[in-house]
Amino acid sequence: MKSVDIRNLSITLGHGAKAVKILPDVSFSVAKGECFGLVGESGSGKSTILRCMSLLLTQWDGKITIGGKDVRQMPLIERCRTLQMVFQDPYGSLHPRQSVRTVLHEPLRIHGMDNRQERMERAITEVGLPVDFLDRYPHQLSGGQRQRVAIARALILEPSVLLLDEPTSALDVSVQAEILNLLSDLRAKRGFTYIMVSHDLAVVDYMCDRFAVMQAGEIVEILDREALDGNKATKPYARQLIEASLEYDSAV
Repeated sequence: MKSVDIRNLSITLGHGAKAVKILPDVSFSVAKGECFGLVGESGSGKSTILRCMSLLLTQWDGKITIGGKDVRQMPLIERCRTLQMVFQDPYGSLHPRQSVRTVLHEPLRIHGMDNRQERMERAITEVGLPVDFLDRYPHQLSGGQRQRVAIARALILEPSVLLLDEPTSALDVSVQAEILNLLSDLRAKRGFTYIMVSHDLAVVDYMCDRFAVMQAGEIVEILDREALDGNKATKPYARQLIEASLEYDSAV
């Protein structure tokens, strides 16, 4: 388990008078073993934060530390062993011509880890799939099974922090519940620290200890999960967002 600390994270596009900050000085902390949510409308900067953390985006200012270590100063191997990401689209995040075995074996080979067959079997069974799925290809899997493989790939290096970019939004409702239960169980067993992006406040209520409401790249308010019950947000935008979600859930 490792904590995460983000201080004054910002991205500036353009130069001089035309320069625009799309993430204006975002700051928050996540405790060891906590699940922290990022919610807000599309384009509010939620996924951008995850991409900065993982250095998929590198042109940012500020400081991001994991377990007290600056991510920019971490050697690549150490950063990959510390931090992994599960993407939104299980259809796009797996190579169509690579078997599940190849998907799981490649990071083990790159990082020189031993007992590779044992590690692959443990990872695939940990996400609720049988060992013979190692020899299947993405086109032979359902959406939920593909996302389980994507989670297994993130787990194979035994990271401390998982970044979850709407990991269930592309799945059927019944499959969403299975994946959320899987992630919840893994966190309970392995003590992962999660940072989860979601549009669905019901998912946040189920998974997260705290969450940040974002608008136009800024954090409007950070709330405990209990704030969803009865809408205890204090900022107008956060109250409107929660109210709209609660009204939608009631209508459905």
